[in-house]
Amino acid sequence: MRWRRFVVRAIPEVLSFSRVFSKPRKGFRVLMYHSIGTHLGGARESIFSIIPERFEQHMASLAQYREASIVKFSNGLKHEGALKIAVTFDDGYKDNLYNVAPVMERYSIPFTVFVATSHIKKNCSIYLTPSELRELSSFQFVTIGSHGLTHNRLTECDSDMLRNELVSSRHFLEDITGNTVTTLAYPHGAVDKRVKDAAGKAGYLLAACSRFDINDISRDPFLLCRTEITGNDAVRVFQQKLHGDWDWYRWRRKDPASL
Repeated sequence: MRWRRFVVRAIPEVLSFSRVFSKPRKGFRVLMYHSIGTHLGGARESIFSIIPERFEQHMASLAQYREASIVKFSNGLKHEGALKIAVTFDDGYKDNLYNVAPVMERYSIPFTVFVATSHIKKNCSIYLTPSELRELSSFQFVTIGSHGLTHNRLTECDSDMLRNELVSSRHFLEDITGNTVTTLAYPHGAVDKRVKDAAGKAGYLLAACSRFDINDISRDPFLLCRTEITGNDAVRVFQQKLHGDWDWYRWRRKDPASL
């Protein structure tokens, strides 16, 4: 059994090492984070929550990364050429205000927070309150986007529910922040043609899924791939992901553009 565990751990390292001496992949890379410093428990802890010290190491490394330019999520597809990187956060955790925003200001890094509005309405201890969301939206480098109304899979919603998920969440966020909301991240990455088309009709201009990959200029702006950053990612692994060494992960999930 020990040799099997060694192989499972070694395969990602071998595949990522295969690109060490190549140039970074060009295109628009969107980093996907969730919580920074909140205790989530169980397997979610290692995947969706990153300790603040490690997160700051990531951002310090990104700020010094000479191979790419750091851009807003909304600007990434506008120009073809060298590597561009945007930073995003899903769900709307309270720590995005207290642990993320100060770091992003320190390194002048723009970022987008995709908020599931039901989390805000429930006044849950780990998610932003309406007043905290308003405060977060006032930071210079932040953009607030939608992550749906209830965080349900949009592909499982009927037409009326789908429209409500997309429109009500956008209006709720706009009422709180006073800013127009035009970006969306599909909850659980669940998207198909019907959901994508509904997002456009609901007033969004750009949307992200959860498929692991980089985007080129021809990518559908409503199906942007993202690079997931997990709680286990040391700075070395983070830099490998920036470089494109882990993009073979895209083969683990079917591209929604093909659906």
